[in-house]
Amino acid sequence: MQILNQDIKDKTFKRVYLLFGDEPFLVNSYKKRLREAIAGDDTMNYNYFEGKGPDVKEIISLADTMPFFAERRLVLIDGSGFFKSSAPEELVNYIPEIPESTCMVFVESEVDKRNKLYKKVKDNGYAAELKKQDADQLMRWAAGILSKDGKKITRQVMEYFMERTGDDMENIRMELEKLICYTMGREVITKEDVEAVGTVHVTNRIFEMVTAIVAGNTRKAMDLYEDLLTLKEPPMRIMFLIAKQFNQLLQVKELAGKGAQKSEIASRVKVPPFVAGKLMAQARAFTKEQILSYVEFCVESEEAVKTGRLSDRLAVELLIAKKYE
Repeated sequence: MQILNQDIKDKTFKRVYLLFGDEPFLVNSYKKRLREAIAGDDTMNYNYFEGKGPDVKEIISLADTMPFFAERRLVLIDGSGFFKSSAPEELVNYIPEIPESTCMVFVESEVDKRNKLYKKVKDNGYAAELKKQDADQLMRWAAGILSKDGKKITRQVMEYFMERTGDDMENIRMELEKLICYTMGREVITKEDVEAVGTVHVTNRIFEMVTAIVAGNTRKAMDLYEDLLTLKEPPMRIMFLIAKQFNQLLQVKELAGKGAQKSEIASRVKVPPFVAGKLMAQARAFTKEQILSYVEFCVESEEAVKTGRLSDRLAVELLIAKKYE
């Protein structure tokens, strides 16, 4: 990201860029920033291709066209699929020949780093892999947004906010906007503010569901399940997320049993430290065998749905009602 930021700041652009990674917010953000920095409102010198398999000859023809009363022409290719499958040789060979007056930007959701086109872009421009940010990076970013609006927040409240929102940057941004509007006229954001206007992320509801299942509170678990269905969450996705959490609990149980501390567990399980602390507390309510029984039940339920022996909704309801032994 540092190279992208510097190029945008200095307006010294490379001839070709590739934006990809598992954080769509950052990918889309840099796509917009590059377009604004290179082309601005100029539509004459901006060409956009969207979708799989765009016309390579047309792309090359436009890239070879001199910009009209401007320094650069921008050719933006979004979601071509050329970096996942076999790339067109004509395009691969053209990358080193892109004129200095043209900037070509590729935006992709999936990339194979062994791909010929990927290697050409990397050798002749810049391939930016925009990954999900860790908890500290997200909290600094969120605090920066609040600071620009004159807001202050303690680390404890920020952690609580992050627990509820999850790590999706677009979701965090929207929740921050709600908080800023809600606290208009006040400087400090409190936990009560977060609770008043914040929307609980799906993964947080799943955590609460598993807590209710552990406690044998079937009614609360079912209420949370109904809430997720109301939010249009597919039952099989709910099943997947419950299974994922039980797998995390199994990992945490094993690591804690070996004497691992919270920071190490967070690193190994790939969750923020404050989430690792919640998982450790939750794992203590189970034996290893009990967690395994839930993991196995999830696998069996998924198989039953796939073979038509159970409906997806009933499978989740049976899991919620399951009593561990």
